[in-house]
This record gives sequence, structure tokens and C-alpha cells, in this order.
Amino acid sequence: MLGSDGCVLDQRTLVLNRSWVAITTTTVRDALSMVYQGAAKVICADTYQAHDFGSWSEVTALGDEPGIRTIALRIRIPEIIVLAAYDGFPQRTVAFSRRNLYRRDRYTCQYCGKRPGSEELTIDHVNPRSRGGRSTWQNCVLACVDCNKRKANRLPAEAGMRMRKDPVVPRWSWDVEVAIGHRRASWGHFLSAHYWNVELEQ
Repeated sequence: MLGSDGCVLDQRTLVLNRSWVAITTTTVRDALSMVYQGAAKVICADTYQAHDFGSWSEVTALGDEPGIRTIALRIRIPEIIVLAAYDGFPQRTVAFSRRNLYRRDRYTCQYCGKRPGSEELTIDHVNPRSRGGRSTWQNCVLACVDCNKRKANRLPAEAGMRMRKDPVVPRWSWDVEVAIGHRRASWGHFLSAHYWNVELEQ
């Protein structure tokens, strides 16, 4: 019988699709439920061996390592699971927000190429709002204060300015979004160092 350590059961487990591509995270509780039902297997972070519920229940947590209590043992928490059947990707879109716009443009003025720091960057509407421009991925770019003043209420061509690149909707790279504080070292083999974390902090 599983122990009632809610903190452990609420920790995060990385979920891979059948092709071993990271697609999301779930709680340890739900991960164990999927493994118990045969919908997934646990991937041992040390050996990358796949375990069903029976064989994983025999893997004992060592020392101060977080574990799940049974009557006789402390089972290691599953850090990674792989789904048995699902081979797709969940549909995701990158939210249009100030934070994500800064990330898309790499904190760089899209006119002069300078990186003065976030406090000296503004959001410029390529086609000004006063002329019908909307706040969209394709019409907003980062501009330093000087370039924003120079462009003013004009189109870039009218101001004699050129953009470094056309503003586009960011492509989702299929990297799973994970807050840095919740990442485990064992996930590094499956998560790219370049990922979009689109969940805004409150």
C-alpha cells in the first residue's frame, strides 16, 4: 500500500511519447497510475531500462532519496515514464505576451541590433496602431528607445529604417515547457537547453 506522503506524490515526472520524445510532465501519483494500468513504463534514470509496475516496485529508494512507502519497502519515485501507445505531440501554441515577445526577439532591438537591457527596450508596432496596426506576433517587435522615437508614427520604410528580420509567430520546437526550478538532472537527456516556458509567473 502506498504511503500518504502527498509532497512526494505531487512531484513532477517527465512523460515521453512512444518514440522517447518529451511531451509533458505529470505528477508522480498520475505517473504511477499509468504504469500500474499498463499505459506507460518507468525509465530508470541510471540505466534507461524500462520497467513495468511489478519490476519497478522492486527498485528501492536509497538513503535520503525521495521514495514512496509500502508495507515493506521504499520505492523510488519515477522521474521519467514512457507511454506505451501514444506517439504524437500535444497541440500547443506560444501565448502572445510581452515576456514571450522579448524571448522571441532575444532582447534585441529589431532595427539597430543593440541589446540595451529590458528596461531600455520598447514594443514597437510595425504598422502603428493609429494607422490600424494590431498587437500581433506579425506586427510587434522590440525596439530600443532611440529607434522607437526615430520611427515614431511611421512605417519603417517611411522612417528610412529596416528591420533585421520579419516578425513571425514563434515556431514551437516540441520542447516540453518546464519551470527551471522543477527540472530534474535526469531529464537533461530529453529536454533541450532552448525551450519556451510560456507559463507566466503570477
